Amino acid sequence: MKNFTIRQYQSSDFEQWNAFVAAAKNATFLFHRDFMEYHAERFKDFSLLVFSEGKLLAILPANVIESKVYSHSGLTYGGLVYQEKLRLKEIIFIFQTILSFLHENKIDVLQIKLLPSIYHQKPAQELDYVLFLVEAKLIRRDTLSVIDLSEKYNYSEIRKRGIKKAIAAKFEIHEDKNFDGFWNEILIPNLKKQHDASPVHSLEEIKLLQQNFPKNIRQFNVYDNEKIIAGTTIFETATTAHAQYISTDENREAAGSLDFLYDHLLKNVFKDKQYFDFGISNEEGGKKLNSGLSYWKESFGASTIVHDFYEVETANFKLFDNILL
Repeated sequence: MKNFTIRQYQSSDFEQWNAFVAAAKNATFLFHRDFMEYHAERFKDFSLLVFSEGKLLAILPANVIESKVYSHSGLTYGGLVYQEKLRLKEIIFIFQTILSFLHENKIDVLQIKLLPSIYHQKPAQELDYVLFLVEAKLIRRDTLSVIDLSEKYNYSEIRKRGIKKAIAAKFEIHEDKNFDGFWNEILIPNLKKQHDASPVHSLEEIKLLQQNFPKNIRQFNVYDNEKIIAGTTIFETATTAHAQYISTDENREAAGSLDFLYDHLLKNVFKDKQYFDFGISNEEGGKKLNSGLSYWKESFGASTIVHDFYEVETANFKLFDNILL
């Protein structure tokens, strides 16, 4: 078995890290350093790089809080990102080496929110198996509403009626580079009124991210006589289009604007993607389901996959001994 060496990420690793992310079979643009670091002041980075004979084999996007490492608190998902040619046996020992490294550095617990399988460019659930071997504890499970665009899917009658209403009202859909209208006129007021919350990304942050990732972050809005009435922000990866934000003018909810918008996205803009991910409908760490929101997504033909979060004690690196036959 190869000897693996591990060290923490340094700013001098920027180019090598990003090149590795671009070539990995289980990574998205969220693992690019320009995305990870847009809110760097909020997190103490503890990302790791794994080498063998000077060659980078795997990375772990991560941050640290006291004696616990998270992969990653500031991202939708995290986990071990690895080279396509690695075999399961090697990934087992890489993860053992990571846990041992963390344990030696006074880290007691590693928390991982897995990258959902729909974002894998090739099958890549080795880490799921490794977490089982090391007796990781499932601490949270969210539900994603997903459409497999390669298969037939059907809208409910209420969605079809909404589309017809919007067409009759002559609403228009535009892809906009300017996020101001949606953020200031629709998204921020709605989140404040309905949930007393703010968007995860400020207007300035989403603008910066879109400048850095213009092909991945896209804004689509619905207009009625040039007035914005609804919109959605899409994070696009190699396999999947993900609805990061969805919102409509509260006075136009029954007008079919979002039905009209998502029909356009599903059948035109992203029809060649493998999956469309409407995101979660959960609250309180996955323990509660917003049934109305879940139903709305399912009424487009979406069904459920899960997004799992695990914790593992770093001292459990010893459990990998004598695993292989």
